[in-house]
Amino acid sequence: MLSAVPIESVRVGAFEIPTDLPEADGTISWTSTTLVLVEASARGRIGTGYTFAHACIGRLISDTLAPLVEGADALAPERIWAAMQRAIRNLGRQGLAATAISAIDTALHDLKARLLDLPLCTLLGGVRHDIPIYGSGGFTTYSDDQLRRQLAGWVSEQGCAYVKMKVGSQPARDPHRVEVARLAIGERAELFVDANGAYSAKKALELAQPFADLGVSWFEEPVSSDDLPGLRLVREHAPPGLDVAAGEYSYTTDQVRTMLQADAVDVQQADITRCGGVTGFLQIAALCDAFHTDLSGHCAPALHLHAACAAPRLRHLEWFHDHVRIEHMLFDGAPRPKGGVIAPDLGRPGHGLVFKHADAVCYAVSAA
Repeated sequence: MLSAVPIESVRVGAFEIPTDLPEADGTISWTSTTLVLVEASARGRIGTGYTFAHACIGRLISDTLAPLVEGADALAPERIWAAMQRAIRNLGRQGLAATAISAIDTALHDLKARLLDLPLCTLLGGVRHDIPIYGSGGFTTYSDDQLRRQLAGWVSEQGCAYVKMKVGSQPARDPHRVEVARLAIGERAELFVDANGAYSAKKALELAQPFADLGVSWFEEPVSSDDLPGLRLVREHAPPGLDVAAGEYSYTTDQVRTMLQADAVDVQQADITRCGGVTGFLQIAALCDAFHTDLSGHCAPALHLHAACAAPRLRHLEWFHDHVRIEHMLFDGAPRPKGGVIAPDLGRPGHGLVFKHADAVCYAVSAA
């Protein structure tokens, strides 16, 4: 049995990867995505974590958080997580500080599992062997033809039982775009829409019935996730069978608890790259279980996979076009769907991901 294992070093780097096409949702547009990588090492093993945030958090990690981690026990990531939470008290627990902690925490859980030569899901206590995914993209910058091809491809090529598209940039066109999507996938899959908080509560309710008539079963962030009364209003008055989901911008368990207490959602979302890593994600999973509310993982499916297997009420993971593309470009071991689900590779220790430094160097924007 291992005694305490001191963490020897924490390295951080940032990489900006251009999108394959211009992308937009209901509130913003973008042409690149930045991945901030953390690698923690001990006894010849390297644990890897990452987040999708601004490269500026590299300085916060290297100057403020890494000194707390180095020398600490690699077998006690939750203890280190608590120390990092205390260290950023005066900076604010939400936002960029939370993403920095998330990247470190996932690296530490990966490191612990590799030191013990176990798959991370085994170490965490998996309650399932695989996880359903939903194909996600359908950006508002896409033409009708691009929308058709992407959504139909997820269903026919990867077996997805659910697909999601963005709405909200041009509300008047949204019913048409949703109809295009429905015709593309037929009755083979459920259709989700994500407004990214673009609508008012009245506009969301105006569109909820046309969406439901087209078979939409998931309405994500119909209003801002900060507007809990608005979310609850939409949830209470939406047509039967149309679930309201939100929570991707919850950085702390307190935010999730408040959302659940407000009866604001039918499905709670959480993002392991924002909510405090594996430690925070499993805390949120426990809250969802206590509130009898399903949990869905937001984006970064390769990083969520092992923790999701340990979440008691996990409904599915988001197979987000941007992040899937990056995870397969820059990591060995990224999962590939089979029949609409992804499963951990139990022959690989930790979360099974290994960063491909040689392939990533052309995207590097900073390193420490």
